[in-house]
Amino acid sequence: MTTSLDTQRTMQDGHWATPYTLEPGQTQYHELSHTRIWITLLDQEWLIRYQRMPEDDNQERWQQRVTHTLPDADLEVQRFVRPDDGCQVCYLPAMSSLATVIRPYQPLTIPAESECTIYVGTLLWMRIQVGTKGTHLMELPLADPSLTWVGRTTMEGELCYSAATFARLVLEAVPKRPWRAITPVRIVNERQEPLLLERFNLPTPLLSLHRNDKGQLWTPRVTVTCETDMNSARLKIDQSLIAAAGQCELISPAREQTARGGLVRAYDRIFG
Repeated sequence: MTTSLDTQRTMQDGHWATPYTLEPGQTQYHELSHTRIWITLLDQEWLIRYQRMPEDDNQERWQQRVTHTLPDADLEVQRFVRPDDGCQVCYLPAMSSLATVIRPYQPLTIPAESECTIYVGTLLWMRIQVGTKGTHLMELPLADPSLTWVGRTTMEGELCYSAATFARLVLEAVPKRPWRAITPVRIVNERQEPLLLERFNLPTPLLSLHRNDKGQLWTPRVTVTCETDMNSARLKIDQSLIAAAGQCELISPAREQTARGGLVRAYDRIFG
């Protein structure tokens, strides 16, 4: 892989749900989040390689370019038979297939009979589709997810992903990155005592993804209402987006569907 200044100047912004056309022998190279990705088209197959990058908190762009240069030979390659003669490749975002435990870096206390909205930036998965029919080849997380167990015992509970967050209360303070979706989480404390928010189980498989005219990805708002015990809160997913998201289009449906009206059963592990 070349890393010269001239090569970097040829990099362009990448976009979700945008078909790119390759010729046999060409490779599309991507840099986004903590991941480098190479998609190569050959006469009879597609090749996919990826590699993790060191974390860079200042990175905000998804960069891509088309080249004839292949990565280092020691990278693992995944081969896929071409499903048709189409030369198109398209990338779709997806929320994780497991619920995600969100852990604020600093716990947040919500006073009695009060509420707040926190804005969570959720890491996305990339779905790779090719050909004239948009055949799905694979999907991959754009950073290595951490796993955690949520439940009362080792026998009762579920496996979840885990992610740290600043749990920002001001939308303008949330970094807008193309590999993260913004999820507003409204927490209503109806109890007569404060609620300490140390971690929160976000139902990511139930959230759809929407893109606004700025290219930002949003999910519907999640509302959690805690009436008595923290372990029996009610959860609801809005059917539409908040006004601050702007005019949006659906780009990826939720992996799983909620009940009618967005109501989710009382979830005894919302707060871990």
